[in-house]
Amino acid sequence: MERRIRTRVAVIGGGPAGLCAARHILSRPEAFDPPVVYEMTDHLGGTWFYEERVGTYDDGYPIHSSMYRDLRTNLPKEIMMFPDFPFDDRLPSFLHHTSVQQYLEKYCEKHDIARHIKFNTVVEKVKPVSMETETGGAVTWEIISRSTRGDQNTQTFDSVFVCNGHYSDPHLPYIPGIEHFKGKVLHSHSYRCPEPFANKSVVVLGAKASGVDISIELAQVNAQVILSHNTPPMSLPPLGIRQARAVVGVSEDGSLQFQDGSVTQADILLFCTGYNFNFPFLCPSELGLDVQDLFVTPLYKYLLPPGFPSVFFIGICKTICPFIHFDCQVKFALAVLEGSVKLPSPEEMKKEVQREMQRKQDTGVQLKHFLNLDKDQWDYYLDLARMGRFTPPQPVFESLYEEVRRQRQKDPQKYRQINYRLIDATQWELLEAPPEQTD
Repeated sequence: MERRIRTRVAVIGGGPAGLCAARHILSRPEAFDPPVVYEMTDHLGGTWFYEERVGTYDDGYPIHSSMYRDLRTNLPKEIMMFPDFPFDDRLPSFLHHTSVQQYLEKYCEKHDIARHIKFNTVVEKVKPVSMETETGGAVTWEIISRSTRGDQNTQTFDSVFVCNGHYSDPHLPYIPGIEHFKGKVLHSHSYRCPEPFANKSVVVLGAKASGVDISIELAQVNAQVILSHNTPPMSLPPLGIRQARAVVGVSEDGSLQFQDGSVTQADILLFCTGYNFNFPFLCPSELGLDVQDLFVTPLYKYLLPPGFPSVFFIGICKTICPFIHFDCQVKFALAVLEGSVKLPSPEEMKKEVQREMQRKQDTGVQLKHFLNLDKDQWDYYLDLARMGRFTPPQPVFESLYEEVRRQRQKDPQKYRQINYRLIDATQWELLEAPPEQTD
């Protein structure tokens, strides 16, 4: 009997999504060759690797990580984990970023991933190459990469997993008259710690996770903070943080104008306005994709371009339990490559994407929020698991996710003091005392 040819997969990025892809590919040696993981830095961990510097690396590439010094997770470790690799029980539920980095290093070690990572290697170009075969045209992928020493390399693969993350290219919405602002303008991507902002007046734009967290950090060093956002007023700790509507412009004298007509002067304007999608190694139109700052379409199941079902964009959705999300997406993608998922025709996949977009538009979701899954993530995982024939995430994850959301809304400063424990597939409990802290 002739040996079945194994599928060669390239993985772009050595952060959590890339490590997850590598781990599952390595677990199926009968179907897949060991992956080649391309990582532009000299370390794994992606955005979880804390880098004190901001701006660019010595080789001129932009600093990837957006991690700040005191960041702690806003999801407990019980639902942060990869389902098959729990965190150390002795750690508190809400972790300092260094614990997550250590966890990823242990995950990498357990599954012997590091030797498959090409560190200090930038992917310059990914292009589909058509191969005429007896069974019709199949697409392979040519990857041109360059090491930081300058050596160029070209390799060919059957499939590509795009895992380069989306927390490294700051999104800066345009504000009319911004050139008149006399203070300092920066994005949370370049924020590391609050001390340089002590006793300064800071307007923080955006009240998602980082906007609220950073505002609280700044207020604790006596910065005068105005948190400017479009959402209803939030319950914030009594730290003197003012809330204001969106900034709509800057006057010629440098003062900021808010939507309600009020005006203020500020030393610093800090954008906590999210990140752009950026795939510098791809030509999106070649794949039939429209890539905008905050949106990518059409991707069937938020994963693959209908015309090219062997390239997978892992983890581009937002407001999710990230590691669980990557795990489900990777398992589904591998089921597609193995042939156990029969995909609809490209036309039918496109139509399904359009129907999903229409459904979101009809419920008033703005285009820039189309990739926010939040409560929809659980049905999405069930759908992927049903099609890919793998076990879906346990119901306890959804239940704990909703509980943490309630606690976060109630007290955005203190919710991280609570500790949880999973009892079984459907139940969790509160722990009375925080578990022992470990180094």
